Amino acid sequence: MNKNELRRSIRERRRAVSVDEARASAHRLLRLAMRHRLLLRARRIGFYLPMAEEIDLLPLINAALWLGRECYLPVVPRRSASRLWFSRLTPLPHWYENRFGIHEHWSAHRLRAQSLEVLFMPLVGFDTQGNRLGMGGGFYDASLGYLRHRRAFRKPRLIGVAYDFQKVDALPKEPWDVPLDAVLTDRALYRFRR
Repeated sequence: MNKNELRRSIRERRRAVSVDEARASAHRLLRLAMRHRLLLRARRIGFYLPMAEEIDLLPLINAALWLGRECYLPVVPRRSASRLWFSRLTPLPHWYENRFGIHEHWSAHRLRAQSLEVLFMPLVGFDTQGNRLGMGGGFYDASLGYLRHRRAFRKPRLIGVAYDFQKVDALPKEPWDVPLDAVLTDRALYRFRR
């Protein structure tokens, strides 16, 4: 299957998840994150707001806020740029829709990815080697490209988030792809060697 066929197939499967199963999966995801102490080892954590069929990250974000962590959300760049900014979630948020119709949070306090300690990333699929199939926009790969050249001091730690059924045996890998350090699903935490 090529990447577009794989995206279509996995997204159809995600759309078939019932509301009750989606809610239960989000709570299992939170319990696994807490068991593995994913929110306790970092002060500045990047998240994303889930789109319609993606696993719900809101319980995880709320837990991080409750623990006093600085939580950041991605801001899609203007058309002429490709690197994401990350805007700090504040008590009095200002929300707007970006050019893709995704809600974004505006804050004067913004960071680039390298200033985060952990970054939870959306994905459509992942494989057993830590390769990630995204939506195809390339924003995360462009924002994290510097990590392809680093062997030590890899920051942030990249954790994909998905339903467990989004795992596939192998994904086609491009030279610009940035591999994940781990994937957190509703069933397990998969860690990958780097």
